[in-house]
Amino acid sequence: MTISAIKEPGSNTTPLVTASSLRLKDILRTLPREVFTKDRRKAWTLVIINVLMVCLGYWGLAVVPWFLLPPLWIFTGTALTGFFVIGHDCGHRSFANRRWVNDLVGHLAFLPLIYPFHSWRLLHNHHHAHTNKLEEDNAWHPFTPEFYASSPGWVKFFYQLIRGRVWWIGSIAHWGLMHFNWTQFQGKKRSQVKFSALVALGFAAIAFPLLLATTGIWGFVKFWLMPWMVYHFWMSTFTIVHHTAPDIPFTPTRDWNEAEAQLFGTVYCTYPRWVEFLCHDINVHIPHHISTAIPSYNLRLAHSALKENWGDKLYECNFSWSLMKQITDECHLHRADNYYQSFKDYQAKL
Repeated sequence: MTISAIKEPGSNTTPLVTASSLRLKDILRTLPREVFTKDRRKAWTLVIINVLMVCLGYWGLAVVPWFLLPPLWIFTGTALTGFFVIGHDCGHRSFANRRWVNDLVGHLAFLPLIYPFHSWRLLHNHHHAHTNKLEEDNAWHPFTPEFYASSPGWVKFFYQLIRGRVWWIGSIAHWGLMHFNWTQFQGKKRSQVKFSALVALGFAAIAFPLLLATTGIWGFVKFWLMPWMVYHFWMSTFTIVHHTAPDIPFTPTRDWNEAEAQLFGTVYCTYPRWVEFLCHDINVHIPHHISTAIPSYNLRLAHSALKENWGDKLYECNFSWSLMKQITDECHLHRADNYYQSFKDYQAKL
């Protein structure tokens, strides 16, 4: 399947301003005020439902015969991804009005995933500030051919893996290499990141030996490792699909426009409804890049408003193997004149 721009069926609505003069505040004006409203009942309902779904998954893992474990791993890992999305709202301060509530819930939601909350929050906010900016974005930004050519062999090998059929390990590398290194931060941010990293590591130091002691190595694999791998499958998939398509550019700083990058460089991908339910509509991603203040339960309303004015320019697609094949076959190296160059084309030109 090819990702392409869509237009709202039967609509002749045009954007309020031209793309060349587009500003983020112009887009924000098109959104109804209620999409920014935090609803305590909705937020905590999502938490309760998510906890129940995760508990249901783990109960199933404990009682089903071995041949039913794979679908239970998929269900439980997807429900754990919902924990991450709740922590994601907390990181953007769109879960609660009080910062300490966001920090507390964010840390608790990230604990089963062994994910340091503050380091993710700070690095992820950098992604939002520099979405699809070639030199700055830290989420699936493509190598330039020059950088790729000058990289060591092991870097080329690993880069080819995660830009190809093994894309689903990409978020594991991102998690392990970037989120426990508090020395890359300064001042108060370093203290926050160090705290979050130690909380995550401390939880693992207690939970993992306890799990091994009570269930053995197979129990560790069954109850934690396999659901965690499913979670990373969704993390890698969501994040690469959010901003990657053969006709979505990563733009050099000198040419980068914030509003265009957030609105036209972000993809709304439709997944099976049970996935969207368990992951709290994080796939409705375009409005989230227009404003991180929009809670997850208001993303669909915000997207509907965006489509009224920008429907002919927004990117929408359906999740499928053909979609992932297209991305992993074509979207490899940055190419200024045609967005992406595949490894195959790069090798042919050597």
